Amino acid sequence: MKRIALLPEGSVSHEAVVHLFGNEPVEFVHYKLISDVFLSTVQGKSDYSVIPIENTIEGSVSLHMDWLVNEVDIPMQLEWVYPSIQNLIGNQKEFLSDKDEVDLGKITKILSHPVATSQCQQFIRKYAPQAILENVGSTSEAVEIVKSHSGQGWAAIGTLLGATTHGLDVIAPRVTDHDNNFTRFVLIGADSVELQRPSSQMKTSITVTLPEDYPGALHQVLSAFSWRRLNLSRIESRPTKKRLGSYYFYIDILEDMNAVLLQASIAEIEALGCQVRILGVYPIYTYDK
Repeated sequence: MKRIALLPEGSVSHEAVVHLFGNEPVEFVHYKLISDVFLSTVQGKSDYSVIPIENTIEGSVSLHMDWLVNEVDIPMQLEWVYPSIQNLIGNQKEFLSDKDEVDLGKITKILSHPVATSQCQQFIRKYAPQAILENVGSTSEAVEIVKSHSGQGWAAIGTLLGATTHGLDVIAPRVTDHDNNFTRFVLIGADSVELQRPSSQMKTSITVTLPEDYPGALHQVLSAFSWRRLNLSRIESRPTKKRLGSYYFYIDILEDMNAVLLQASIAEIEALGCQVRILGVYPIYTYDK
């Protein structure tokens, strides 16, 4: 049975991977910190790690991208998208009015992961502007902390699975500011993964580091894909962390590495003096309700 490292039980990562694997036999290994999730697979304590890398509202999760590129050398094996449905969670009895209706004005503090909190700013400003906001390591940790501080008027922003896991109530459902709030996850590990469900497409992820003394190199790199009509779904610049002003480019190409046109593109880019690193060639799985 494959062991999969991920953030705490009840987190969005947990919900997402349960949805992806369904009834397939896997064992989940939960960690509080994303660094420990990465290191679990590096150190052989798990076969794979679940990494959220992009969100509809917040964009790229830069910390996680930097870990993928700079801290570990583990290939991406598949990608899937899952809706980040956040809820306001707590002990409902603490927030009931004299008419037995939920009064969000009684909330003194709201805890969550900073990404989840930022996804719910409009709701918080409208219904609980008096609440102190506190960042913690994950939405699941927030729910767990709220449970251990009963009677203080604390609430958490988290998942339905998180509320169920820790035996708390959903005070207000679906509190995210946008209905199209999705998170892109990747599974990293040494071996490829085959799922029973069909994938929608193949993707190749690479990094390109430009030569220092080649004016117009980025234009040449993009042209190598463009004239071959290869579809780039993402391009992002990130610092190399070697010196100020030095960047690499992270690029997603909607094509299998075995495709002749993609191989020719990479050969052309390397001929320019660019350094190309392949981060993964993997299937994409779309969200199905």
